[in-house]
Amino acid sequence: MKTTNQTSVSEFTLLGLTDDPEMQPLIFSLFLSMYMVTIVGNLLIILAVSSDSHLHTPMYFFLSGLSFTDIFISTTTIPKMLMNIQVQTHNITYTGCLSQVCFVLIFGGLESCVLAVMAYDRYVAICHPLRYTVIMNPCFCRLLILLSILITTANALLHSLMLLRLSFCRDLEIPHFFCELVQVMKMACSDTFVNNLLIYTVTSVFAGVPLSGIIFSYIQIISSILRIPTVGGRYKAFSTCGSHLSVVSLFYGTAFGVYMSSAVTDSSTKNIVASMMYIVVPQMLNPFIYSLRNKEMKGALCHLILRL
Repeated sequence: MKTTNQTSVSEFTLLGLTDDPEMQPLIFSLFLSMYMVTIVGNLLIILAVSSDSHLHTPMYFFLSGLSFTDIFISTTTIPKMLMNIQVQTHNITYTGCLSQVCFVLIFGGLESCVLAVMAYDRYVAICHPLRYTVIMNPCFCRLLILLSILITTANALLHSLMLLRLSFCRDLEIPHFFCELVQVMKMACSDTFVNNLLIYTVTSVFAGVPLSGIIFSYIQIISSILRIPTVGGRYKAFSTCGSHLSVVSLFYGTAFGVYMSSAVTDSSTKNIVASMMYIVVPQMLNPFIYSLRNKEMKGALCHLILRL
C-alpha cells in the first residue's frame, strides 16, 4: 500500500458504532442521554461539595477532582461523535484526532491517579486517624492533584509527539467512535515498534503504580478494620470506603476489559463496546455511586436542589 507523509494527512474517518442509518438516531439519543447524565451528575457533586462547608475535607476535595475529570474525559469524546451523527459525516481532522488522543490520555490517566490518591486518603483516615488532619493538610492535597496533572500531561504529550513521527496510509478509517491511541497507530505505514514498546512500558508503569498503591492501601485498611473489636465500628469504618471501592472496581474492571478484549479478538465491534464501557459508563455512574452510598453527600445534594 502506498504511503504518504504525515504532514500531508488532512483528516481521518471515524467509522463509529455502526454504519446502519436506521440505528443512528437510537445511538445519538443513547449517547446524548448518557452525556447529559454524566455532566449534570458530576456538576451536582461539585456544586454540593463547594456549597456545603461540612464537605470541605480532603475526601470530598478529591471527589470534586474526580468529577471534574469525568466531565472532561466525556467531553473529549462524546460531543464529536454526536456532531458526526447529526451532520452525517465521519471525518475528524488530523489535528483534532491527535488532540483527542492527547486529552483522552491526560484525563484517563488523571482518573487513575485521583483514584489512587483517594485510596491513600482513606488509608490515612482509617489507619492513622489521629494524624489525619496533619498529614492530609490542604497544601499536601493540592500538591497531590498538581503532581497527578503534571505526570499525566507529560505521559500524554510523550505519546502524542511519538505519533507525529509516523507516516500514514491512504485508507485512514478508524473503526471506533473516537481517536484511540492504538487504533490510530494501526493506520500507520511506517514502523511502530518504538511506539508499541513505549505504550507497553509506560502503561505498565503508569497503570501498575496507582493500582499497586490502591491494593496496598486497602490491604492496610482491611487489616486495621479487622482489628476493630465491635461489629458496628467495623461497618462504620468500611462504609467510608465502600463508594470508592465500587468506583475503583468499575474503572479498572472496564479498563482491563478493553485490553483483554483487544488481546483476544480483532473484532472492532467488541473493542468499541469495551472502550465505551471504559470511557463512558464509569463517568456516568460515579455520581450515583457516591450520592447513593453516602449520607453526607445525599444530604448536601438535597439541600443544593432545594436551594436551586
